[in-house]
Amino acid sequence: MIETSQLRLLPWRSPEGKPCYLSTSDPNSRFSRLADEIEEEQIECGNVVLEGAQEVLADEAAGEVAVRFALTQALLSLREVLLVAHSRGRRLGPVGEP
Repeated sequence: MIETSQLRLLPWRSPEGKPCYLSTSDPNSRFSRLADEIEEEQIECGNVVLEGAQEVLADEAAGEVAVRFALTQALLSLREVLLVAHSRGRRLGPVGEP
């Protein structure tokens, strides 16, 4: 059995909500490149959501629905970006190791 520490955590979940992993040492494999592209899209979406949330919070006339929508989108984006950060951190290894 392969240890999960040797697997790449992918930026999506199974239909059951479980983490998905990739077993390859080739960073240029088809699935590695796809995962890289999706991670970049998730980060870019996070930036767009952040800008929108900032605009809603700056608008004193924004109603509860707008604020709740902005917060919901921010939470979804944060969850995705944290998954990307966790995955990339695992690939870097523990701090202090070459």
